[in-house]
Amino acid sequence: MYGGIKCVPYMLSCVSPHLFELLKNLFCPVHDTTMEGLHNLQPYPVLRMKCSMSRDTDISHERIALDGDFLSYAPNEDDRVGVYIAAHPLTPDMCYYEAEIIDTGTDGSISVGLCSKRCPLDAHIGCATESIGFMTECGRLYKEGSRGTQLCIRCDCGDRIGCGIKFDQVLEGRGDPFCTMVPVYFARNGKELVTELVSLPSGGLYPAVGMDSVGGEVKLFLGLNWVPEEDSLMSVDTNEEEWYRLSDIQLNGQVLEYTGRGKSIKDVGLAQARSPLNTTVHYFEIEIVDPGESCYIAIGLTRRDYPKHRHPGWSKGSIGYHADDGKIFIGSGVGDPFGPRCHKGDRMGCGILFPRDYVCQYDSDGGSGEVSSSPTGMDNLLELTLDTSDSEDEDWWNSQCGIEHSSKMKVFFTRNGKMVGARQVCIPKGGFFPTIGMLSMQEKSTELH
Repeated sequence: MYGGIKCVPYMLSCVSPHLFELLKNLFCPVHDTTMEGLHNLQPYPVLRMKCSMSRDTDISHERIALDGDFLSYAPNEDDRVGVYIAAHPLTPDMCYYEAEIIDTGTDGSISVGLCSKRCPLDAHIGCATESIGFMTECGRLYKEGSRGTQLCIRCDCGDRIGCGIKFDQVLEGRGDPFCTMVPVYFARNGKELVTELVSLPSGGLYPAVGMDSVGGEVKLFLGLNWVPEEDSLMSVDTNEEEWYRLSDIQLNGQVLEYTGRGKSIKDVGLAQARSPLNTTVHYFEIEIVDPGESCYIAIGLTRRDYPKHRHPGWSKGSIGYHADDGKIFIGSGVGDPFGPRCHKGDRMGCGILFPRDYVCQYDSDGGSGEVSSSPTGMDNLLELTLDTSDSEDEDWWNSQCGIEHSSKMKVFFTRNGKMVGARQVCIPKGGFFPTIGMLSMQEKSTELH
């Protein structure tokens, strides 16, 4: 019988020495030598015990609507704060997560951070005990109801707020062997903002989001591993070094896969190359592996700071050929008939016809092109019939170039190795970057070559 009792007071002693002494007195038949043996046993690491003690396996949420990885504020009659708490706490293997702001709502009141499972579901993260959170509307950090510390300016749609724990820097509490302090850090768009020591509650710290802004919506990316911005810019894995940014598109080997929601035009996924086209590399193409539900795939060229949720061609400083309708878009959401539609297995290509004596002079922003030749130099490279357009976007582009007409270039598109057509446009400062847009679920294409 004593064998079934011995472990109970010992395990409880890891939580409360006073409770251990009480049980020791209640079960007096246990000999002191046995108790000494129990005291000499090596306890489990406190951090491991606290994580393993959690039996919560379900997501906790109130006034938050769930749609896959998307969370949106769903207020009731009293308009209280809505809170989402993930099913599992952060661990050394999954120590970081991010929340991308899809819509700030009416006032942008969104909090992102960590909390215990005991936190109330009607208070912003960081405003209650056992919680720490970053408020996107003001750029301030809150810890267990503190007044808040200013970290950055207000966040907007498209910003990604990250939060994680540096488990390799865990500290045991001084004077209290049962108190564990963990460094919790926050990042914005891949750049670390701050690291704050937080007491690790029993059960661990869970990813959590709070909202009280009507129309507010975020997308969660759980189970990530933190890669600092300076390291990610130097990473070389498969062909990721060719890409400057991937938004709602992931690279799987040599295949680009759309990972967005695909429900509206604001869900466009964008893949933009790291380097602009130049006289050495002046053409690229993709192959449609899977057209998805609607084949909303576009290929084209964009300026470096192009909006990440816009198809190439939809915004100023871009041009794009769209597979679903065969139209060409030049800095506008209104396209013109251009070529055939594209389907599974089709190869779509895009390039620039540079004059023979064209010289690229790149500045720190990525480059700007200067040319000393006449437009006739382009005609010697490939015989093309120039398609003209009277659309307002081209008029705007031509008037805003700020450079002579001789510096305009022909951007051409191909389908399965055959010319579709071309447009004559000005190259924006910094150059034209190969860009692929996707919007339909299950879409896949081989990466640029």
